Amino acid sequence: MEQYHDPLDTIFQALSDPTRRAVVGRLGVGPASISDLAEPFDMALPSFLKHIHLLENSGLIETRKQGRVRTCVLAKQRLAIIDGWLNDQRAVWEGRTDRLEQFLASETQKGQQP
Repeated sequence: MEQYHDPLDTIFQALSDPTRRAVVGRLGVGPASISDLAEPFDMALPSFLKHIHLLENSGLIETRKQGRVRTCVLAKQRLAIIDGWLNDQRAVWEGRTDRLEQFLASETQKGQQP
């Protein structure tokens, strides 16, 4: 579980803001220019660029510049860290609920025996 500690903190911090989650969601569809990504948000471009930089620093997105246009793409390999952590958590909780189910079944069976 320790293997996820530092990257997960950075990734979840980046995803803690609804604007950044919306950008990641949009980039899930495909690459987009910064101006296209900024369009739906009611904020100045410098403020929006802070979100882009945080996402880029977290490793969730990459930017490429072609001429005057900077294009963002989702760094899917970074999302695999989240997926691995969630799978670990799912296994823990499924194990716990399975044990609870077994316990309740045995208690029910004990209560039905004469």
